[in-house]
Amino acid sequence: MDEKETPAFSSEKKEGAERRTGPSRDKLRDEQKAGGGGSSGRREGLKSAEEKKKRQEDEKRKKEDEKRKKKEEEKLKAEEEQRKKEEEEKKKVEEEERKKQEEEEKRQREEEAARQREKEEAYQLHQEAWERHQTRLELRSRNQTNQESRPEESFFTRLDSSLKKNTAFVKKLRTMTEQQRDALSGDFSVLNLSKYIAEAVASVVEAKLKLSDVNCAVHLCCLFHLRYVDFSPLLLQGWRKHFEARREERTPNISKLRTDMRFIAELTVCGIFTDKEGLSLVYEQLKSIVCADRDTHSHVSVIISFCRHCGDDVASLVTRKMKLASDKYSLSFPPSDIISAEKQQPFMNLLREYFTSLTKHLKKDHRELQNLERQNRRILHSKGELSEDRHKQYEEFATSYQKLLANTQSLADLLDENMPELPQDKSAQEEHGTGIDIFTPGRPGEYDLDGGIWEDEDARNFYENLIDLKAFVPAILFKDNAQNKDGNKEEPKDSKEAKDTKDGKDSKDSAATEELELELENLDINDDIIGEEEVADETEDLNQKLLEEHEQDEEETSTGSHLKLIVDAFLQQLPNCVNRDLIDKAAMDFCMNMNTKANRRKLVRALFTVPRQRLDLLPFYARLVGTLHPCMGDVAEDLCTMLKGDFRFHVRKKDQINIETKNKTVRFIGELAKFKMFSKNDTLHCLKMLLADFSHHHIEMACTLLETAGRFLFRSPESHLRTSVLLEQMMRKKQAMHLDARYVTMVENAYYYCNPPPVEKTIRKKRPPLQEYIRKLLYKDLSKVTTEKVLRQMRKLAWHDAEVKEYVINCMINIWNVKYNSIHCVANLLAGLVPYQEDVGIHVVDGVLEDIRLGMEVNQPKFNQRRISSVKFLGELYNYRMVESTVIFRILYSFITFGVSTDGSATPLDPPEHLFRIRLVCTLLDTCGQYFDRGSSKRKLDCFLVYFQRYIWWKKSLDVWTKDHPFPIDVDYMISDILELLRPKMKFCTSLEEAIKQVQELEREFLIKLGLAIDGKDSKSEKLGEGEENQDDDEDDEEEEGGAETEEQSGNESEMNEHEEEDASENEVEDEEEEENTDYLTDSNKENETDEDNNDVMIKGGGLKHLPCAEDEEFIQALDKMMLENLQQRTGESVKVHQLDVAIPLQLKSQLKKGPPPQGGGEGDSENSETMQFVMLTRRGNKQQFKILNVPMNSQLAANHWNQQQAEQEERMRMKKLTLDINERQEQEDYQEMLQSLAQRPAPANTNRERRPRYQHPKGAPNADLIFKTGGR
Repeated sequence: MDEKETPAFSSEKKEGAERRTGPSRDKLRDEQKAGGGGSSGRREGLKSAEEKKKRQEDEKRKKEDEKRKKKEEEKLKAEEEQRKKEEEEKKKVEEEERKKQEEEEKRQREEEAARQREKEEAYQLHQEAWERHQTRLELRSRNQTNQESRPEESFFTRLDSSLKKNTAFVKKLRTMTEQQRDALSGDFSVLNLSKYIAEAVASVVEAKLKLSDVNCAVHLCCLFHLRYVDFSPLLLQGWRKHFEARREERTPNISKLRTDMRFIAELTVCGIFTDKEGLSLVYEQLKSIVCADRDTHSHVSVIISFCRHCGDDVASLVTRKMKLASDKYSLSFPPSDIISAEKQQPFMNLLREYFTSLTKHLKKDHRELQNLERQNRRILHSKGELSEDRHKQYEEFATSYQKLLANTQSLADLLDENMPELPQDKSAQEEHGTGIDIFTPGRPGEYDLDGGIWEDEDARNFYENLIDLKAFVPAILFKDNAQNKDGNKEEPKDSKEAKDTKDGKDSKDSAATEELELELENLDINDDIIGEEEVADETEDLNQKLLEEHEQDEEETSTGSHLKLIVDAFLQQLPNCVNRDLIDKAAMDFCMNMNTKANRRKLVRALFTVPRQRLDLLPFYARLVGTLHPCMGDVAEDLCTMLKGDFRFHVRKKDQINIETKNKTVRFIGELAKFKMFSKNDTLHCLKMLLADFSHHHIEMACTLLETAGRFLFRSPESHLRTSVLLEQMMRKKQAMHLDARYVTMVENAYYYCNPPPVEKTIRKKRPPLQEYIRKLLYKDLSKVTTEKVLRQMRKLAWHDAEVKEYVINCMINIWNVKYNSIHCVANLLAGLVPYQEDVGIHVVDGVLEDIRLGMEVNQPKFNQRRISSVKFLGELYNYRMVESTVIFRILYSFITFGVSTDGSATPLDPPEHLFRIRLVCTLLDTCGQYFDRGSSKRKLDCFLVYFQRYIWWKKSLDVWTKDHPFPIDVDYMISDILELLRPKMKFCTSLEEAIKQVQELEREFLIKLGLAIDGKDSKSEKLGEGEENQDDDEDDEEEEGGAETEEQSGNESEMNEHEEEDASENEVEDEEEEENTDYLTDSNKENETDEDNNDVMIKGGGLKHLPCAEDEEFIQALDKMMLENLQQRTGESVKVHQLDVAIPLQLKSQLKKGPPPQGGGEGDSENSETMQFVMLTRRGNKQQFKILNVPMNSQLAANHWNQQQAEQEERMRMKKLTLDINERQEQEDYQEMLQSLAQRPAPANTNRERRPRYQHPKGAPNADLIFKTGGR
């Protein structure tokens, strides 16, 4: 055993020495080439290395100083910014407090002013009531007490009794007004009207008075009553005749009745009529009005006027205003004691009876109005619009209802009665279900993305949050647009104004809609008329354009050429305004510097003539128009007019050209509609016009319009019903018409964009903020670039908290939540986290293995994606040295053995038709199989591939695959791709029998090595598969030497994954190399120990026993010493490369044919047929002669020469590829240098798997002369 151990140790030592010197092999070769391998070259190399170290240390110190200075500057900046931020916040808080205080003071002042105004009104009402009461008392007492003191006949003789003046006075009584009061009183004092009393009474009764003229009439009647005895009886008789005649009238004069009722009531209160005569007359008239007006209530204004002016004295009414004033300010209003309470009570009962009938009438009209509204909603829902007659009927009824409601409210205040309750119609929301919920405005912070008008918050801000130019631009710059502003009030500004479309705005919109309807109706006129109209329109447009251009030229000449240049430059730069800030800045610039009428026309023309390819400018141009609208409304008006004309032209033309221009026009209309510059009624009518002729280009125009503004129109309350009807009409037309597939797709896309199908909202799980942050780091932020940053954040977590640690472990185990291309970043993150939290790596690996095992046990297709991600993650964990190769191979063998029935019977764990385990194997091998290219791992993979091919062919040979249902070709391609990637020279099996034969040969080989072939014991294939680790060390050395080239190629990826180690200093690199080689030797020792144990098994099975001997030890020591001395001597010698080939003349090269490669491993099947041509050079005298020889391929000369040619060809191809990849490697070096500044420590050594010497990438461009051995320096 001692003799056996010594060579093994020496070989390991030799191998370790070679691996340590491997990375610096190119450096030694350069030094030998430059200095002949002398000691002076080594000293210079050492000096240069020391200088390089010093320079690196100096650079490190400089970088650290710079970093420290930057950190200090950043800290100072952060402190200054924090201080500024605090000051700004403080100022902001103070400003808010000041504003709140000002608002509170303003509110208090307003409340105080309102209270003061209310108090003044109450005191004024109190004063007016007392003055009116005193005036009436004086008049009543004078008229009742001075009847006996009338003048005698001698008094009348002194007055003027001329016919002309008396008749003129009587005529004046028919048209008397309050302004003529003094003149009429003066004329009455000088005239003798004894013979004209009857004419005067008739004139007073028939006089057309206003309510303001009643006091003048009462004053004159008092003068007549005090002078003439027979005036009062004649006046009473005249009023009775007048009322009797009024009853026969079919259309009573309500205004005359209103003044007459007040007139006779005032005459009664003033004492001209006695209470019995006057009150009976008033009661009769009032009762007739109440009885005749129980249903229509057309005389309610008469009752209200009577109650307002005479109700306090006649019916003892106390209004609500007087009652509130007396209660609030303790004011005593005059009592109604002119007429006794007994006489007032009938009037009170009559008025209350009328108010009761009026409330019933109001309730009835309210119900009818609700029914009418409900019917209109149903018609809108079914047809999309109301007829003019129905709309007019609704408006008239609503107006009469509002008037009746106001009159009822006035009468209730006068009678001090409460208004009746008017129930709201609850069936309006029930008719439409939950569809109306999309119009429910939410609070600003609760914007609903699914049910709102806009797609997202950015779109809402773009279309709704416009800058206020009035806040920035002086009013003098847009004062000429004040009139235009008043003319554009029909455009709705917000949702509140949209509800008032039943008023003036609706009439204007309806007028525009009628205009478009007329355009649509005129489409059926013959072509001749249309052509004439078009010619006329073109002529008018041409004349108008000429006039406009003439006016524009005049204005431009008046303003000067400088402003013209500014405007032209502005219009040229306008297409470059492709974001919100630029277009807002352009709007402010235009309003500040270029706001003239001619420039506005230029702007409108530039906006209208936007290129048809630049559809991306339309939303920004519409925002420009919307921003300028408050200051210059004519821009939006002119642009909308031009777009309407262009749209009508295209619809009337009905041609099949210029589709881009048509789409541009309708898209521009849709964008302006979303900014509320183009009315919704006009937009919907444009859509209706397109649906009327739903064919060819009209289909595309309608779909473009809906895709632009359909969602806005469908989700706006005032246009929802009509839009939904038009959408349904469009879908019906699509079903009825045989449209092209392209048109069908366009229509469906437009419809579902406006009215998407209902989708159930996913309830998002609420997690604590820390867990959300962890998920954000792992599932969103983690990428190849941000791995270091995320690692630093993960290290800052509270790892002492068991709950936090468990959650992080679970998030890493649930690797399917990570993007598939970022799984390797999680493995890299875990590898960097393990040195600080070692148990995290153990738990994650354990969890991943458990998930893989559970997936095989459950075997449900819905978990297939998770299983793929877990297997991919396991492979990446091996790449980052978190698991051993034994674990990988154990998982690989479990995929092809666990739950697999070799007799062909169906099992639930691996049914015959399931090929997912093959995909799992290919995924794992594709992830980490490229590293199984040397040593024992290579032999393990070779053994596994044998068993894997048997599993594949066993699957292919099952009865489920037939000609109708063949084996999936994508699985074949996947298997061939992975096998060609890992073993490109491997011979694939072509049948199940061949695969079984290879497995049997492999098992027989291992049985012979184990010494069990004599006993005939057969072990299970999975145990034999796991036993391929026990190989000889000699084969390891040979395969490792042969695979050095592959190791260098595959080392590039490992260098990328382990950039932290490569970017360390040279001392750290050397230390790591020693540790790495030590780890590798340690792993090799483990394998050697296993081999030795296997050797012991062979000896026990009947092999020769080896006895230790001192002579063997001496011999081995002498042999080692001799080999070491020979090695030291050979290091100083220069190696001369012998020239093996001689150049062949050109005339012979065409005659030569290269022989094929040897096949069958040197078997003698084609020895005579397969040859290689050689050229033999002979010399006869001074002349060279060439002879072609055909050498068999099974000869050593031909085989060696062919292998040498193939090796040289492969080397040339590899060097060619290496040379062509200069740019890629330079980028890789820059990336490594960037990561070097981030890496602060080398990656920890992990002894879980075998170490291999890392490939040291040469810096800079490769030396082509050195690569191709063409000489040079």
